[in-house]
Amino acid sequence: MLPAVRYLLGSPGANGFGSKSTAEEVCPDLQGSSVTAIITGATSGIGAETARVLAKRGARVVIPARSVKAAEDMRARIRDECPAADVLVLPLDLSSLASVRAFAERFLDLGLPLHLLINNAGKFSHGQLALSEDGVEMTFATNYLGHFLLTKLLVGRMAETAAATGIQGRIVNVSSSVHGWFAGDWAEYLHLVTRRKIAYDATQAYAVSKLANVLHTRALAARLQEMGANVTANCVHPGIVRTRLNRDRDGLLTDLVFLLLSKLLKTIPQAAATTCYVAAHPRLAGVTGRYFADCNEALPSPAATNAHEAERLWQMSEAMIDGKTNLEELVLLFPAQEGASDRK
Repeated sequence: MLPAVRYLLGSPGANGFGSKSTAEEVCPDLQGSSVTAIITGATSGIGAETARVLAKRGARVVIPARSVKAAEDMRARIRDECPAADVLVLPLDLSSLASVRAFAERFLDLGLPLHLLINNAGKFSHGQLALSEDGVEMTFATNYLGHFLLTKLLVGRMAETAAATGIQGRIVNVSSSVHGWFAGDWAEYLHLVTRRKIAYDATQAYAVSKLANVLHTRALAARLQEMGANVTANCVHPGIVRTRLNRDRDGLLTDLVFLLLSKLLKTIPQAAATTCYVAAHPRLAGVTGRYFADCNEALPSPAATNAHEAERLWQMSEAMIDGKTNLEELVLLFPAQEGASDRK
């Protein structure tokens, strides 16, 4: 009850920030630090506000996008406000592993440093089941697997940059509290839904992808520490905000629900605050493997703290990006932890 009251009132947490804090309020000045940030999903909504604020604070911002025109329009809007902003645009379709590899190659060939990687892009698939060109359920492919590969391809540059500059690198995975809505074996669920053995449920698919974001963060943070890399990895829940993701569900019922819940919704500047705080605030130097909401550390769901499942997801993801997308075989090869609930 107390967290809910705090959220509604916007009461600050231990760090002085809360649900009503905005991205500009929590983001420090980055002028003089020559910080380079890649932000996926930065052509609208939370990602666009994150890009705007980081650019305003002095970071070089790279906007990868499926629609280059939308990214160029976003660059123009940033430069209208900050004429000196350094904003680069590169093509990227996160649902395509080939596109992710092409983007990473293009970026690395530029020879730029990389301090911040903000895996923000999110998709909510509507209607019937859709598969990516790699044969992966589209929501999982876009929200998680593409980001997994992107991070894998860029983490070496981030470690090099941190070592050369002394500026700690930070990876921020944008998840959602919806990750707690899924119960069961996420891999078995993906297998069954991909083979059309169970009905497709867009909300469940989205929850699985967001659970994967949190598990990925846990496994990634551990590996970065093992590498001795001066790079952290954390996960955030931005809050509920009416962005394009849920505007796509417009209708009388949806509009009524949003009207009734208007006091619970964040503005986009408020929703981008946790991402900017975790990405840039000096108070989080050295903090890794954590989950944040309303600019304060929070607890993810029990399933998201399962070390076995985090490692299982990592191993299965490695296989999937290598083209092994037969989930029936992968589920057998990487079984769920004994005693975990099954989804039949």
